[in-house]
Order: sequence, then structure tokens, then C-alpha cells
Amino acid sequence: MGGTQMDILQQVSRDQIRTDLPDYRVGDTVKVHYKIKEGNKERIQVFQGIVIQKRGAGISKTFTVRKVSSGVGVERIFPQNSPNIDKLEIIRHGQVRRAKLFYLRSAQGKAGRIKEKRRFTV
Repeated sequence: MGGTQMDILQQVSRDQIRTDLPDYRVGDTVKVHYKIKEGNKERIQVFQGIVIQKRGAGISKTFTVRKVSSGVGVERIFPQNSPNIDKLEIIRHGQVRRAKLFYLRSAQGKAGRIKEKRRFTV
């Protein structure tokens, strides 16, 4: 690839990157409002869970959200820059000490809980 072709790719992807999402981290409990098309109708589905990983850079950045639904763990990978994400709400800020929380897949009950981050008021 030539230098100018790479510049064009970066320019196009720079326009697609979303800046309206809040600053969320791994360990946070979030509600992802995701647009789903069914035939010619469009509806918004809410997926609430814990962010267990963030990966990628630039336009290909993704995050994985995990929830337990009727006793079964469900994980969903969302592209961060997707136009189908209507909004992202942060429910609680989790206090974690690692970047990937894959240990939650095998944790059950109290072991699967994450402490809430304490915020100091001045």
C-alpha cells in the first residue's frame, strides 16, 4: 500500500469514530441500548451487564458485556463505533485490578460480584 492510500483509510475511519459515548472501563456495569432491525421495523433492545474486556484500537475497537440470564451466562461483543448503539448508560463503576475479567465466566454466586468503586466527595 502506498502512503497516500493509508492516509485516506485513516481519514475515513477518523470520521466514523464515535466521541459521544461516556468514558466506561472494564468492570463497570453498563446498559447498552442497541438498535435491532426486524424486517422493516426497528426497535431498541437493552443489554445490561458487566464489561469484561475492551480490545482493539481506532475504528475496530470492541467491548464485551457479560450478564447472567436465567442461570446462563450470556456474552455479547459490541463494536464501540457502531451506529447501531443508540446510547450507553453506566449503572455502576466497578473496582477491578485487571484489564480482562475472564475469571467471571467460571465464578458463581458471590465470587462473581465486583466491588463498587468508592468516589470521594470534597
